Amino acid sequence: MREIVLDVETTGLDPSQGHRIVEVGCIELLNRIPTGATFHVYLNPDRDMPAEAFAVHGLSTEFLKQHKRFIDVTDEFLAFIGDAPLVIHNAGFDHGFLCAELKRVERTLIARERLVDTLLLARRKHPAGPNKLDDLCARYGIDNSRRTKHGALLDAEILAEVYVELIGARQAQLGLTEGRDRHADGSEGIIVVRERPAPLMLRLSEADVAAHGEFVAGLGENALWREYRPIVS
Repeated sequence: MREIVLDVETTGLDPSQGHRIVEVGCIELLNRIPTGATFHVYLNPDRDMPAEAFAVHGLSTEFLKQHKRFIDVTDEFLAFIGDAPLVIHNAGFDHGFLCAELKRVERTLIARERLVDTLLLARRKHPAGPNKLDDLCARYGIDNSRRTKHGALLDAEILAEVYVELIGARQAQLGLTEGRDRHADGSEGIIVVRERPAPLMLRLSEADVAAHGEFVAGLGENALWREYRPIVS
């Protein structure tokens, strides 16, 4: 399953008041594992940067003037996210800004049904909170020491780790060691073989094994079962 972990930085809190997106960061997950594919852009908002927003992400008006506008990267952005679910912390905020930008360039808006809100997931799992991204990093032992200021790509990378913890995908793999083997037909493709840390208890009694041996012996020298005798003897 393909999912996109997404984060944006903005000039303010409300797109209806003229605030704009200034940074977009996306991480691709395949079966809840980062593939290494990312999408990251800084954007020229064609407006000033309020001091309050600058204090959060450190992106100045002068710096952003050097970069493309949202209309210039829309096709690339939409191609990257495709139709995958979008994993976002406090999804309503980012979704509102993304839809405002898409509406401005006359493109189809992102359906709310595509959103996976990790803030809601965290509130259900940890109703007592706190559930900000930094709080969840502390709870799950995720290193966020690089997060001295908010940054869309870095926050998406951190959120990808938090998301896996919230849905229990990491714990689901505990106790299974992975080995590698070739396909049965001898082809070069590599498959992952999951092995139990301890074998199951033998369910056959000595009498069962002996009776099976006698049965196989009566089938003749060319019996197929003779090839498997070492397994049951």
